Amino acid sequence: MAQENLNSSESQNNLEKIQGKYLTFKLVDEEYGLEILKVKEIIGMMDITKLPRTPEYVKGVINLRGKVIPVIDLRLKFGISEKEYDDKTCIIVVEIGNSGASAHMGIIVDAVSEVLNVSLEELEPTPKFGVSLDTEFILGMAKGKGTVRTLLDINKVLTTDELSTLISRV
Repeated sequence: MAQENLNSSESQNNLEKIQGKYLTFKLVDEEYGLEILKVKEIIGMMDITKLPRTPEYVKGVINLRGKVIPVIDLRLKFGISEKEYDDKTCIIVVEIGNSGASAHMGIIVDAVSEVLNVSLEELEPTPKFGVSLDTEFILGMAKGKGTVRTLLDINKVLTTDELSTLISRV
């Protein structure tokens, strides 16, 4: 019983830390959210220079005002089938890493939805699926407007090894 209360208190503290503003976007029919402080800008699709010998989800790099930024297709990273880009497809430029070592990266999404202020009452912890599924990159779930949005920890969407490999190529 005491362990259950401790876990509940810890879960509540974690939820308090993640409440705040999120940029929401769509992949297929699902909505996801990124901490607004991690989002640097949203741009339309542009020419992407391919990089050799990179995973399929790594689309390449873009030149954004003289800065070379790696770009990944979030659909492919999440194991969702690729689709042709359209006028709603865009690149969200995010800051990844910590204050000591950060970098910018572009993520391709189907469409940007809105900026949402997620309150503590709207948050649920990440569901437990057992040990075989990696949900480390999910901060929590936001309920509201008749839907559930998955809140992502962009620093954990790519593993540390993937990040360092990708950044070292740029």
